[in-house]
Amino acid sequence: MVHNGRVSEVDEQDAEPVGAGTAREGGRRAARRRKRSDEPTDDRVPGKRKTSTGRRITFWIGMGLILAGLGLLGYVAWQFWGTNWVSKREHRQITSELQEDWGAGNGKPPKFIPQGQASALIRIPRFGKKYVVPVLEGTTQEILAKGYGHFDDVADPGQIGNYAVAAHRVTHGEPLKNMPDLRPGDKVIVETVDATYTYELDTNPNELVIPFTETWVLDPVPDNPDEGEPEPEQVEGQRLITLTTCSEIFHTDNRMIAFGHLVKSEKKAPVTKPAKAKKKSAG
Repeated sequence: MVHNGRVSEVDEQDAEPVGAGTAREGGRRAARRRKRSDEPTDDRVPGKRKTSTGRRITFWIGMGLILAGLGLLGYVAWQFWGTNWVSKREHRQITSELQEDWGAGNGKPPKFIPQGQASALIRIPRFGKKYVVPVLEGTTQEILAKGYGHFDDVADPGQIGNYAVAAHRVTHGEPLKNMPDLRPGDKVIVETVDATYTYELDTNPNELVIPFTETWVLDPVPDNPDEGEPEPEQVEGQRLITLTTCSEIFHTDNRMIAFGHLVKSEKKAPVTKPAKAKKKSAG
């Protein structure tokens, strides 16, 4: 039997209108959205900006170190390969021009050559048949980048006294890269406009290393202040040669030295300039 009775008060309290749960859930979602919108962003969180700034500073410091390292590597590469390529090309050019001047009868003896100009050619058989390097007057860094440098106020090739020259062992063409390989008895051939001079080494370059401040090696007859150390025979009137270069592969203030004496001198046949054609007189 069906009884018609009204809903009790308890039932009325427990009952929900249709859609009430959905509305309540929507309210919760809206509240969560409002809460999130009220939270501070990363830029507003205390300590967050300092961390971000620190990371940027660290990044740029790292980039700076990387660039500095690349720059250093580039400099080293230029010194060890770039300067050699440029200088060796210049050696060949100066040698060719000097030989052309000599062949054309336009050359001058070393004593008349100005500072910075080529005055001779050096060949060292120990270094190979193709080894030939120009000698320029003076010993500035610019000059040494072009070949050997002939010290001021010393003898010229073949003269009585000390023909003293310097050259790089590393970078700028490396003319004396293999100087440690030289031994007593090795020849150093110096060619000038009018003669070829052959010197023979008397000392082992590995046995004499001195500070660059010691200039006794440039004297007409170098006299080593350290008794018993390598030096030329102490006899006046000799015709000597002195080779100087850095004692180590990397930068150093020490110099490796080798002494030698003249054993042969050959005069060249004089070069006759072609006669100038006489102008015909009009008539």
